[in-house]
Amino acid sequence: MEYLRGNVHKTPVITSQTTNEKTGKNVYMKLENHQKTGAFKYRGASYKLSKLTPAQLEAGVVTASAGNHAQGVALAAKKLNAAATIFMPVGTPSAKVEATKGYGASVKLVGASFQEAFTASLEHKKLTGATYVHPFDDYDIMAGQGSIGIEMLEEIPELDTLIVPIGGGGLISGIAVAAKMIKPSIKIIGVQAANAPSMFKSYYTKDDHVVLNSCSTIAEGIAVKQPGELTQQAVRQYVDEIYCVSESQIAYAMVYLLERTKSLVEGAGATALAALLAFNDKIDSEHTGVIVSGGNLDLSKMGEIQALALQANHKTITREQLTVL
Repeated sequence: MEYLRGNVHKTPVITSQTTNEKTGKNVYMKLENHQKTGAFKYRGASYKLSKLTPAQLEAGVVTASAGNHAQGVALAAKKLNAAATIFMPVGTPSAKVEATKGYGASVKLVGASFQEAFTASLEHKKLTGATYVHPFDDYDIMAGQGSIGIEMLEEIPELDTLIVPIGGGGLISGIAVAAKMIKPSIKIIGVQAANAPSMFKSYYTKDDHVVLNSCSTIAEGIAVKQPGELTQQAVRQYVDEIYCVSESQIAYAMVYLLERTKSLVEGAGATALAALLAFNDKIDSEHTGVIVSGGNLDLSKMGEIQALALQANHKTITREQLTVL
């Protein structure tokens, strides 16, 4: 982890009196939207590439991403003078595509979802021999993301709960393992978009082979049809509970963060706070950490998000409702 201390930002943790009063908790928000590339993904990518041999770096790296992992890998590769090829879904926000290209990566837009882009990236690996950098299902990636949990507990040792977004599961797996090694009593709560509940279904049905038919959500950074094999096991072992939030609840949290903390966040970055606001009465916590995972928002969508936020009624989505989807 010493490599990361010199290569990633130690992102700020902020509090909001309004949020504390609204929830009856001391809430600490870890702003990974202030991380290099605008999201936590640079941590895992940077650590993973630091572990590669010169020969592996020479062969170049390849991955698939909905956007933030792409930028993390692109920047990490640039710093180590390795060529990077990134496969991204066709609908990826243009800001994320252009930023990835800006870091020097070759970008290929393929398919309507992460899964299609992922399949294409694996084919590229076979053809070229490039080193694969998985966006979540890799122990080094998880370890890099886990540095967030270490930083939070170093700064606020009294934390009793951490609320973390889940896509494929790399972020929450790394944080959960790291945090529980430091403080075994800490509770880890995961959050998914109700429109993309792959890990939620895997967790509560204990089905190792969940594959969603679709996963369209404004939280495109966590729109993953199939959770990782490694992350599923870590989540089942170390995560205490998983909630799902609606599109309007996510949009409300995005607008709330902008208005109350002046923080611009993307959909995935707002899901943890959305869960705290929606499920506050069910979360028994005095000192609550919330991971704001990224801020790479396509600003052209802001009007749509504001309109969606007005529809938020904060009715909770029950486990029974989701397991029949």
